[in-house]
Amino acid sequence: APTDIWFPITMEAQANPGHDYLKSPDTSWLLMMGRLKPGVPQSQAAAAVNVLGPRIFRDIYKSKAPNEDLRQLLQKRIQVSSGAKGFSRIRHEFSAPLLILMGIVALVLLICCANVANLQLARAARRSREMGLRLAVGAGQVRLVCQLLTESLLLSLLGGAAGLLFAFWGTHLLLRLVSGSDKLPPLEVHLDGSVLLFTAAASIMAGLLFGLAPAWQTTRLDLVSNLKESKSGQSEGVSKAFGKLLIVSQIVFSLMLLVAAGLFVRTLQNLEHIDVGYSRKGLLLVRVDFKTGGYKDAQINRLTRDLLDRLRRIPGVQAVTVSENGLFSGTDSTEDSDVVEGYTPHAYEDRVNRSDRVGPEYFQIVGTPVILGRGIRQEDRETSPKVVVINETMARFYFPHSNPLGKHIFDGTGKDRLVYTIVGVVRDVKERNLRAPVARRFYTAFLQHPPTDPIDGMNFEIRTGIPAASLAEAARRSVAAYNANLPVLSVSTADELIGNDVRQERLVARLSSFFGILALALAAIGLYGVMSYLMARRTVEIGIRLALGAERSNVMRMILHEALTIVAAGLAIGIALSLLAARLLTKSLFGVSTSDPLTILLAAVIITIAAMIAACLPAWRASRVDPMIALRYE
Repeated sequence: APTDIWFPITMEAQANPGHDYLKSPDTSWLLMMGRLKPGVPQSQAAAAVNVLGPRIFRDIYKSKAPNEDLRQLLQKRIQVSSGAKGFSRIRHEFSAPLLILMGIVALVLLICCANVANLQLARAARRSREMGLRLAVGAGQVRLVCQLLTESLLLSLLGGAAGLLFAFWGTHLLLRLVSGSDKLPPLEVHLDGSVLLFTAAASIMAGLLFGLAPAWQTTRLDLVSNLKESKSGQSEGVSKAFGKLLIVSQIVFSLMLLVAAGLFVRTLQNLEHIDVGYSRKGLLLVRVDFKTGGYKDAQINRLTRDLLDRLRRIPGVQAVTVSENGLFSGTDSTEDSDVVEGYTPHAYEDRVNRSDRVGPEYFQIVGTPVILGRGIRQEDRETSPKVVVINETMARFYFPHSNPLGKHIFDGTGKDRLVYTIVGVVRDVKERNLRAPVARRFYTAFLQHPPTDPIDGMNFEIRTGIPAASLAEAARRSVAAYNANLPVLSVSTADELIGNDVRQERLVARLSSFFGILALALAAIGLYGVMSYLMARRTVEIGIRLALGAERSNVMRMILHEALTIVAAGLAIGIALSLLAARLLTKSLFGVSTSDPLTILLAAVIITIAAMIAACLPAWRASRVDPMIALRYE
């Protein structure tokens, strides 16, 4: 998202009404940038900043934060990094999966190169008599190798040039795979100098690496035997073994890709079908910014009630509630100064809990079961005793052997101290991150929030019996009809919000599956090509077998057995390498082991079936050879 307008930071209050962060030292919102003096290394700047940082923290928080909180803050180090590529949280989020995808693409390139090397081997076998004649009349071996490498480089550079011609179309295809729709994500993708340079380097390396072996083999000939060699004899020797070795390598790489794709797909499925603790279907969330709209203090409670009434009247709406942070909204509240009755904290982390302020019948409308006691009700108003509902994790941590109902949570000290009575325990839910373990969390009634801790905005949770997305525009119109200057920050279904949390996994799963299928097709084509070539070179042998009484079915079984042997060798090596390589993916997986037997077995079965299909046609053709024609082949 490019920046269109810059304005002075001193105008923050006018640009962001109601959020005067310039006067709030407790709010961390600025990205600090500096230009290093000539000759000053980044490490020296980092050391200086981390000397200055604690002094600033002491000045700001010494009278506001407890000693333990200040100690924790002073122990943190300020990160200083290069600004050459700007600030980008997206880069931090997607760098690891994109590197994984780069490795996957490299394996696909290797499979393509192995196919080309096999074709060059077959071509070299056909040209062996020509090369023998060249060597016999005095041609130098080095000169012939250079000629063959030149041909290989020409092929690779032409392939790279053709690839660039399709790059624009292919990039948009990949973006559609990522987005899952015809609407492309807002990414600027174009060919630049670095892309062209990388393509040229990859083309040259591919031409050299996979053209060298066929070129070297072609020129290392026994001239006497080569010039006397029959066509049937040319299929023997190193070229046949090397061609099979290339097919084995293709199967190895294909298996590794399919295993990786299978692990990523299973990770995505596990995250998409994880039990979040509430009913996500038919749930629409509307985020409204009260503070920017000019509302504060007592006005917020009245505004919330009015909006709840208006949203309930939308046709198709079954019920509406409200919460300060919402589900997967990107915001959260942390409390570290509350005291739980009957519990003595042993470390700072023991006092840290997540919190949310919610409306009446919040748990019933969202679909979170109340396990013990009750939830937040209509009678929990400003003047009634303050109540709190805790989740299972918090109940187990603070009350492992007792009933939490009736216990108290104390907030603040002195005359400003607030006392909340625990009235219920609800099921753990996923509210921020599908991967992260559920944190300790408590819920209070939004109408009972203290004046010293105002609410800036609220999420309205709308439960409907029809597709939630169909009510998005109606919800926007309802808020605008109440106050056209009241900002609606977002309107999203629960499925959309949860889906955004797995966008990285969806990117990797879709692209790795795409490249895995491509690799499988390339490996099958390579096996088909090698088997077809070998069968063509063995025409005489097969004709003799048939003439001596061999059954056509036996010939076909012999050829399929040879193909299966190649596949089995590739699978054995591929499984071993997949188990080793999968360890690099540990942090990217969820709910599935890197050595998941089902994924490996499925990948092996798919490759075996594809390989057998690819080998069947050459085997069938070989079994249909006419013995008389085969014997006249010479």
